[in-house]
Amino acid sequence: MEGKRVRDTRVVMSQVMQPADANPAGNVHGGTIMKLVDTAAGAVAVRHCRGNAVTASVDRIDFHNPAYIGDLLVIKSSMNMVGKTSMEIGARVETERLLTGERYHIASAYLTYVALDENLQPTPAPPLITETEAEKRRNREAQARRKTRLREKHEEKTYQDELCH
Repeated sequence: MEGKRVRDTRVVMSQVMQPADANPAGNVHGGTIMKLVDTAAGAVAVRHCRGNAVTASVDRIDFHNPAYIGDLLVIKSSMNMVGKTSMEIGARVETERLLTGERYHIASAYLTYVALDENLQPTPAPPLITETEAEKRRNREAQARRKTRLREKHEEKTYQDELCH
């Protein structure tokens, strides 16, 4: 299976925030931002696999600044790491106040997707080709997060098994 370069599957998605995206005070709902992040990351996963992929987990999402009605929300999403069937995608969310041109980093997230075959079963994903030092650093950091996720998943399963017995 031929590998894919990070730059070939990167997605930049933008959308102006509307009243339906926000609370009565004009702050954009975190859930609205999370849905857009999942959409952008999903496009990266499908582009990488050229097949179906589903969200397996959201490692974390950190909100740093608010977004408001009328802001241009920009999501930059790219592949960080590929395992056998799973892929970690990073997303950076920025907002631009269109009337002033001010830009803010408002959120960051890491999402894990799983590549699926035509029977909706996990299938191998193409390997990731990292080219730049930043891509290689993000790949190393993603591998460390993966080890942590797998350890925590194992600990949670052990805890749940103990509760059931």
